[in-house]
Amino acid sequence: MNEVEKITGTGIPLLLDDIDTDRIIPARFLRCVTFEGLGEHAFEDDRIQDPEHPFDKPEYQEASILVGGRNFGCGSSREHAPQSLIRWGIQAIIAESYAEIFFGNCTSLGVPAVCASRQTLEALDKAIKQNAKQEITVDLKTMKIACGDQQFDCTLPENARSALISGTYDFLAQLLKSTSEIKERAAEVPYFTSFA
Repeated sequence: MNEVEKITGTGIPLLLDDIDTDRIIPARFLRCVTFEGLGEHAFEDDRIQDPEHPFDKPEYQEASILVGGRNFGCGSSREHAPQSLIRWGIQAIIAESYAEIFFGNCTSLGVPAVCASRQTLEALDKAIKQNAKQEITVDLKTMKIACGDQQFDCTLPENARSALISGTYDFLAQLLKSTSEIKERAAEVPYFTSFA
């Protein structure tokens, strides 16, 4: 597991409210056996309907920080949504608020999903559109967002922040790392010994 303290990269503006997981990755792509290849289908239906969609614009193809709106990732609980964003290249999300399950999925995948005020989001949106090469930094230690000579506050629940900074956000990896301790404890439990 990697420690996630700071993400720096260019941004992609998608300052819209109530972006649901069906829009992030359409349901027809949920039948995949692995998450590989999902990135190319992120926002596919939106991109078909809108030829000016940011995910299709050449200037944003190397972006790693997504700027969204309110209630980002609402809808179903599918892990495919953050997985598709990661595979497109997104490493951090800045939005006004998130659906709880989407937020949890992002955190467990090592993607900081920080909250910022609408005023901050509008300033970031404007800066990105004026200069797509402008770097943005999301710093989880200081809980600041830097963009050029501008600096903004952001928030993240402390449990998610500490898990990302310490690299303990992947609960399955933590479980696998503790295999020997689990076996030792299981051997001490009488009703487990018959299964050993």
